[in-house]
Amino acid sequence: MEFGKNFRSFRKENGYTQNEIAAKLGIAQSNVSDWENDVSRPEYENLIKLASVYGVTVGELLGVEK
Repeated sequence: MEFGKNFRSFRKENGYTQNEIAAKLGIAQSNVSDWENDVSRPEYENLIKLASVYGVTVGELLGVEK
């Protein structure tokens, strides 16, 4: 699966920059970039926060449920 593609899509649909998401999660912008480029994966806690920011479930964020 291309998790990074999902992360990027939700971010853009919600009108956020990588820097804005990083600030909301209290992480470096490079972490968000790495997730979106499938270099690394967010920790579970950040997946929950990210899903909350976008108003979706973790499953939707990961592309395993619609």
